[in-house]
Amino acid sequence: MSLKYAILVLLRSEPGSGYDLAQRFKLTLGNFWNASHQQIYLELKKLSEEGLLEYTVEHQTDKPDRKVYSITSLGISALQGWMRIPVSPPRINDAFLVKLYGAQPQDLEIIRAELAQHRIIHRQQLEKFQALEQFFIQADVASRREFQMPYLTLRRGIKSEEAWLSWADEVESTLFQ
Repeated sequence: MSLKYAILVLLRSEPGSGYDLAQRFKLTLGNFWNASHQQIYLELKKLSEEGLLEYTVEHQTDKPDRKVYSITSLGISALQGWMRIPVSPPRINDAFLVKLYGAQPQDLEIIRAELAQHRIIHRQQLEKFQALEQFFIQADVASRREFQMPYLTLRRGIKSEEAWLSWADEVESTLFQ
């Protein structure tokens, strides 16, 4: 998937400036897709040039003018076309797995320490996702219906973190007990 479609997805629901999009990206899609502010701004420019987005300029007195982007009908068509094309399953590039694969007996303490650090990060991410899930569960029925698709991506994140922590338990019991 390219950043192009992630931006179109975000703008389909609500127009926004580059800054707005970067913030929304961080809070939503950023849980499973990475993009820097610079990448987002470069992609916004390309999408505008392709006619998939348009923008209005909001003049500000105390700050630089702000471009507010919205998706065009051509952008919606491109997004709908992309939705029809199956995507390949993601490939992982996990440096820790490479370390574990190549570890020798003398490396076990290094592996144990790094596994402990990764465990903290994965547990924190799981707790963050579970807090978001509680927010969804406590929402009214209409809101739950409206956010059903994002909720399903959240569930995938929860399952992924739970699986990683379970695997870490298996690594520890195999190597260190």
